Amino acid sequence: IFYQTTMMSSHTLRVLSSIAVRSSRAARQSTCNVTNITRAAFSAQPAAHDKPLTPGIGLGKTSTGLVGLDVDHDAVPKMITKYQALLDKLAASDMPPTAQYRINVEKIARYRIAAAQENLDDPEKVEELCNCGQVEELVVQADNEMKVMDMYLRNRWWELVKPVDIEYNPSDEDGGHGDVEWGDTPDGEKK
Repeated sequence: IFYQTTMMSSHTLRVLSSIAVRSSRAARQSTCNVTNITRAAFSAQPAAHDKPLTPGIGLGKTSTGLVGLDVDHDAVPKMITKYQALLDKLAASDMPPTAQYRINVEKIARYRIAAAQENLDDPEKVEELCNCGQVEELVVQADNEMKVMDMYLRNRWWELVKPVDIEYNPSDEDGGHGDVEWGDTPDGEKK
């Protein structure tokens, strides 16, 4: 820089310095204070109304640790919407309320909706209550269940499920399974 400055004429240096002085005056007289905007918008300090960020938790979460599954800070409200869509689709379908698939999906969806509504600002609590992965995974599970439900309704699979008779008190000592303890030989068979 020194070499380039010494090579410039004194006139060029005076012009450049006057431009710098004028631009600095204009910047000071401007109504927009860039320094304050920069400090407020790009500060490492949290805003006064925000809670401090904890790395890896809540809004401080930067990775799910699962390849292909990005962090979604709006996953809890999305869960509520998607699981409600499952319930709405079941309600609009002609699947009987006694179908076991319907019973299971309704119970899971209602439970997850309740857990999410009670803990909108605490995704870790929702994950703990649902016990089926991260909230991002729960959103994917709802999407996948919608695909399964579409197939189930289209093919009317509840009509293929037949009731099974279950014997609750079998008369045989071994439960009717023909189980024999190890080392015992059936009567009449001696080696």
